[in-house]
Amino acid sequence: MKALLALLLLSTPALAFPVTVQSCNREVTFDAPPARAIANDVNLVEMMLALGLQDRMVGYTGVSGWKTLDEELRAGIAELPELSAKYPTREVLLGAEPDFFFAGWNYGMKVGGEVTPETLEPLGIKTYELTESCIFVGPKAKSSMQDMYNDLLNLGTIFGVGDRATALVAGYEARLAEITAAVDRTTPLRVFVYDSGEETAFTAGAYAIPTALIEAAGGRNIMDDLDKSWATVAWEPVVERNPEVIVIVNYGDVTADQKIAYLEANPAFANVDAVKNDRYVVLEYVEATPGPRNIRAVEKLVKGFWGK
Repeated sequence: MKALLALLLLSTPALAFPVTVQSCNREVTFDAPPARAIANDVNLVEMMLALGLQDRMVGYTGVSGWKTLDEELRAGIAELPELSAKYPTREVLLGAEPDFFFAGWNYGMKVGGEVTPETLEPLGIKTYELTESCIFVGPKAKSSMQDMYNDLLNLGTIFGVGDRATALVAGYEARLAEITAAVDRTTPLRVFVYDSGEETAFTAGAYAIPTALIEAAGGRNIMDDLDKSWATVAWEPVVERNPEVIVIVNYGDVTADQKIAYLEANPAFANVDAVKNDRYVVLEYVEATPGPRNIRAVEKLVKGFWGK
């Protein structure tokens, strides 16, 4: 019996290590599943939770300094400490003695900063980078729903829960197909993503996940020719491209209602179709960044675009 059990364990794909995954422009090899992981930002934390990996985590970073944990997230990580309110330093990470850091460029790491895969590797900390953020360190295809699926599948491989990740992604794909089945794609709606800013607008470009969410829902991001992920643009091209719907990203000190009030009070936007017709869709930060709630975000967009 013991010999049979040993044989079964050896033949289980989830226990087949070492494994290698692609992380942006790097290949990262894991000799065993991480046991002391840290994730940065609410959306990355939620990917870990969706895969049932909270018992492999020693904490999280980068939430309370900008965003808040809603009840759904708070319950999932109630026993985990927030190690840093914003981006963590190397010292903060070392203090928790992690073996894995799940982050991204401008999601906990900055190019040339003190916390990067290269600076953490000598400390025994493996890093996996959020796919959406890969544009900061090399070429990347335009944003697609596959970005989020890719991260979940890679996390599944890294932590030895590949079957769980595959089933999760299959469920998301099926739900997305159901949500978007009746969408008319012949004439995509013109859509602008308003994250923040007044003098200029911080928005989503070609490589940010909202572009993929909007396209899945039957729209087109009017800034999809912006060769960036998230970036600041002047208001003039926004007005010229005349969005029919404005997607508001809700987080931080300025609420979605305040952002809408700013748009409606400014004479410069008086002739923009979305403002004239009061057509806004509000997405929470965790819905507008790569993660499990992207499916819910598409459902909101479909309802906001088409009333379905």
